[in-house]
Amino acid sequence: MDVEEALKFTDHLALTTTGKHLDSLQKAILRGAWDNQKYKEIAQEHHRSEKYVKEVGFKLWKILSTALDDEQLCKANFRAKLENLRVGNVSLVGNGCIHIGNISAENVHSPEVSQPEPQDKDKFNEKTSNCEPKVHLDLGDAPEPNLFYNRTSELTTLKQWILENRTRLITIYGLSGIGKTALTLQLIPQIQQEFDRIIWRSLRNSPPLASLQTDLIKFCRGDAPVPAPYPEERATAAGLPLLEYLRSHRCLIILDDIQTLFSSGQLAGTYQPGYENYGAFFKQLTESSHNSCLILLSWEKPREIAALEGENRPCKSLQLNGLGPEAQEIFREKALGEPEKWSELIDLYRGNPLWLNIVATMIQDLFGGSVSEFLSYDTLFLGDLESLLHQQCDRLTASEQQAIAWLANTPEPADISKIPENLQLSPPELLKVMQSLGRRSLVETVKQNGRSHFTIEPVIREYITNQSRNKN
Repeated sequence: MDVEEALKFTDHLALTTTGKHLDSLQKAILRGAWDNQKYKEIAQEHHRSEKYVKEVGFKLWKILSTALDDEQLCKANFRAKLENLRVGNVSLVGNGCIHIGNISAENVHSPEVSQPEPQDKDKFNEKTSNCEPKVHLDLGDAPEPNLFYNRTSELTTLKQWILENRTRLITIYGLSGIGKTALTLQLIPQIQQEFDRIIWRSLRNSPPLASLQTDLIKFCRGDAPVPAPYPEERATAAGLPLLEYLRSHRCLIILDDIQTLFSSGQLAGTYQPGYENYGAFFKQLTESSHNSCLILLSWEKPREIAALEGENRPCKSLQLNGLGPEAQEIFREKALGEPEKWSELIDLYRGNPLWLNIVATMIQDLFGGSVSEFLSYDTLFLGDLESLLHQQCDRLTASEQQAIAWLANTPEPADISKIPENLQLSPPELLKVMQSLGRRSLVETVKQNGRSHFTIEPVIREYITNQSRNKN
C-alpha cells in the first residue's frame, strides 16, 4: 500500500463513519504521518499553528480508531497499522462493508473476500446482512468545517435540550460568521449515536417546501416504500408523510440558511410570498408527537418560534453570541503580536470569529501584526467587513433603519420610553421595530436602573455611521 491508497482508504473510512470526506488539512496530516513528519513540520508547510494541527490530528485519530475498532491508532503507528491491513480494494473490506466496530487487523483480509466461494455464500450473506451503519448520515450540504473555538457551554445546552428534554425544534440564530455552522458540526459527532438518521440541508437556494419534504422523505425511508396511506404522489403534502418517518425513526434534520426564506425590507422572520407554508411546517413539527429533532440555522429568528418556545415546551432558541478569551487562538493562528492588546480587539469586534479572522489578516497585512498600531486609529476600520454587514443591514425596513441610525448616534444605551422628536415612530411601532432588530441580533439589551436599554455593537455603529456619512 502506498500513500495514495492509504488516503483513499482512510477517506472512505471517514465518509462511512462521519458522512464527510477528509478535508485538506486532515489529508496533509495523514501524508505527514505516512512520511514520519512531525506536527511542527506539517504546521509550517500549511501555515497553521502546531497546536491547531495537533487538535485536528487528535480528532482524526479518534475517527479512524473508531472506524477500525483500534484504540491504539495514532500518528506514530498509522502507516504500520494500515500496511498490516493489506487492503487492496476499499469498497469491500473484511465482511464486505466498512462499518463502525467491524474493522480490525484481525478481520480485514485481502480482496478475495469480496468473491466468496459458493459453499460460503450463506455465511457471507449472513455477515453482510448486518453491515448497515447504525447511523445513516447525509451531510453533503454541510460546509467544510472551519476553525472551531471552545463552545462548551453552548454544546452542553444543546445536548441537554436534544438528549434529555427531547426538544423537537431548535433555532440557532445570530449574525453571519458568529459560528452557528461550526457549533452544529461540532455537535453532530457528540450526539450522532442517539439517532438513526442525520441529514443536513442548506436552503440557500430557497427550495419550495414540497421539494424539501420530498428530499427528506427519500432520505428517511431509504429503500423502504412510502407508508400505505401516503402514496408517492402525496409525498409533498403538508408534512404528514414525513411525520410518519420522524415517528418510526429518530432523525436529526439540520436546515441551514433559513434566512433565505424571509423577505428583505420586512420585519425579521417575515416569509417571502409562497414560502409561508414553512412557518406552518415548523409549527407542525413542534406540536406533533415524534422522536426526532429539527435544528434551524439562521441570521434571523423565525417569527412563529416566539409563540412556540418555552421552558417546558419542545421548542427552544439559542442566540449565539461572540467568543470570549478563547478567540485569542485566532490571533495566535495569525501570529499577531502584543497579546496584552488582544482582549481589546475581541471586545471591539464582539468575539465574532469571522470578523476577527478578517481583522487579524488585515492587521498582519497592513500593520505587520502590530495590534497597538491598528488600535491607534480614531475610527474602527471595517475593510472587508463592510460587504458582510451590507448583506444583513440591507434587509432592514425603513423603520428599522430609522431606529438603528438613532442608536448609532446615541453614545450611551438608549431608553426607548424616551423617543426623540426626530424619530417618527409611535411607541408601539418602536417596540415592534426593536423586537425585530433583536431577532436579527443587531441590537444589544442592557439593564440600567431596573429598565431595559438598547445599544448596538461598535462594528454595527461604525457601519451605520459610514453609510449615513456616504449618503450625505
